[in-house]
Amino acid sequence: MDFGELKEYLETHDNYLILTHKSPDGDTLGAGFGLCGYLRDMGKKANVLNSENFPVRYNFLYDGYYVQEFEPQSVIAVDIADTQLLGSHLSAFAEEGAIDVCIDHHISNKYYAKQSYVDGRASAACLILYQLFKYMGRPVSAQVAKCLYTGIATDTGCFKYENTIPEAHIAAAELMRYDIDFSIINRKMFDVKSKGRLIAEQKVIEAMEYFFEDRCAIIVLTTEMMNSCGVEQAEFEGMASIPLSTEGVKIGITIKQRHEDVYKLSVRTTEEIDASAFCRRFNGGGHIRAAGCEIQGTLEQVKEKVLAGVREVLGC
Repeated sequence: MDFGELKEYLETHDNYLILTHKSPDGDTLGAGFGLCGYLRDMGKKANVLNSENFPVRYNFLYDGYYVQEFEPQSVIAVDIADTQLLGSHLSAFAEEGAIDVCIDHHISNKYYAKQSYVDGRASAACLILYQLFKYMGRPVSAQVAKCLYTGIATDTGCFKYENTIPEAHIAAAELMRYDIDFSIINRKMFDVKSKGRLIAEQKVIEAMEYFFEDRCAIIVLTTEMMNSCGVEQAEFEGMASIPLSTEGVKIGITIKQRHEDVYKLSVRTTEEIDASAFCRRFNGGGHIRAAGCEIQGTLEQVKEKVLAGVREVLGC
């Protein structure tokens, strides 16, 4: 699809279900609620769905949101590269082939929807939506602007990640013209941490392991550890940057337990290594410098598989 086709689709359909990915972050939630708010402002009906509860730390994105009653007619996935990211409660949409449109910015997108708009260069799904809304010519509300700004800021690491393109800065500057309290958003997203989160960081840093002459660093978040910190899962978002913050590390890996024998990998790399290509070894994907996947097995088995892959990409 191009913007012209997306514009026509949004204007001629109604009763939207907007799907966001499991372990929701600022971009998928910003895109979901931003699109929902924009559609409702057009006089459409729309709801946002997720396999998990919407995290409390993003509650400013949900201001004024309520569930509307309607018979669904259209399903749109935002910031979801693969149906595996839907989570168990939304997987039926993929199994039934019910996803009509996917709007995404991951180069690893599997093109599972009936129609797709994928821009692998875009810094965030929210940047795509911002550009789409400008193309459509309808003004956005301050609440929609807040959602879009949050998605762009979080997916660029407050504009410090390599995926930050000039258009991301331009969009952020234009969105700042709205009364969105951007400084409060950035403080909440990047500076303020709960006591439980700080305890978790202390634990993983103390237990961080280094391999291959300190070019690889790995941290592990087990269910037991996360439960002991007494905070919701969303609090652990952003910890994937910790391993790569060590000088000399080329590939940083966060292994986070999802179920008894299922672990999620978050991979961050420097310019020498393609994180998305690394995760494709395990049926995952993402961006060149930030990607993810899931691996089944015991923690020991998962680490063994991961280290074998790292050994290859480092040429050890």
